[in-house]
Amino acid sequence: MDMILASRNQKKIKELNAILSASIPDIRILSLDDIGFEGDIEEDGTTFEENALIKARTAMAAANHRYPAVADDSGLSVDVLDGAPGVYSARYAGGHGDDEANNRLLLKNLEHTPDEARTAQFVSVIACVFPDGRELLVRGEAKGVILRDYRGEGGFGYDPLFLYVPESENEPQNKTFSEMTAEEKNIISHRGRAIRKLAAELKNQI
Repeated sequence: MDMILASRNQKKIKELNAILSASIPDIRILSLDDIGFEGDIEEDGTTFEENALIKARTAMAAANHRYPAVADDSGLSVDVLDGAPGVYSARYAGGHGDDEANNRLLLKNLEHTPDEARTAQFVSVIACVFPDGRELLVRGEAKGVILRDYRGEGGFGYDPLFLYVPESENEPQNKTFSEMTAEEKNIISHRGRAIRKLAAELKNQI
């Protein structure tokens, strides 16, 4: 079974393929390049759900509705900031993908926020649309708190400021996303959780 991922990110493609193939052995994930889609998809929704659906619908239409399409939209949601940066996580400080500027702005906006009020969650919403009109949405979250300074050398984006709050004693303890190994992060990450939910849903949809 062929399915489009509305992305050119090879890491995302590999991750999605690895998790879905465990449940759907004959699945093959196609990228935007594989279907000949040029340019970028305009993400002008106001929620993760809207943006994920926009990307998935656009990719399916670009392939003339031959295959189902999947897309994810993710970001950081800080409670005291009313969910910001949210869908603007990658461009919080203005420019797209400037991690350092985004982190500086986040720290500035939380400068006077007490430690106990710096709660946040990474959110990933995955949309899957089918040629017959069916659509499904799944959501994964990882809860944590925003630190006052960076910890860790790995990861990207807000990872060095995000101290994960474990849900069990078997999960990484007292670690930011930047301090975790790739294996640790994949198990508890918002995207990993959303993909596993998608795999479970697809078993009932296909």
